[in-house]
Amino acid sequence: MNFLGIYDACCWKSQLEEICRMYVQGRSSARQATAFAVLMILLSLFSRLRATHATTYAVGDSSGWNFNMGNWTEGKRFKAGDILTFNYDSSLHNVVMVDAKGYENCSASSKAKIYNSGNDKIKLSRGKYYFICTFPGHCDGGLKIQLSAY
Repeated sequence: MNFLGIYDACCWKSQLEEICRMYVQGRSSARQATAFAVLMILLSLFSRLRATHATTYAVGDSSGWNFNMGNWTEGKRFKAGDILTFNYDSSLHNVVMVDAKGYENCSASSKAKIYNSGNDKIKLSRGKYYFICTFPGHCDGGLKIQLSAY
């Protein structure tokens, strides 16, 4: 859907370009200058609303944090501010945030962040994330995910 559901994108673009050109050249009327200012404010608000709308993801969907997680991230676009919720039986699994080497080797350093509540919520910032389960054999069995947040 386009900006106000009235004009297609190319019409808005050409109108905005013309208003900008007139404004910069000092040829705009007070009405056009006001329209330009209102448009800029609205565009700014819409972009901020869109950027701040976070999504909460249940890792593993209805299966929860479990084996063979490899393709769970496919088709998802994670953003800074999104929240990952790891649901699992804490007597059987944990969630450990590791670096790329820890992910590849299925090992956690002493600096790794360990979650073990069974209902862990992790808010993403921009960057790469690697999560594994450190219970023996679990990571090697596919209980790990990697993702990037933009």
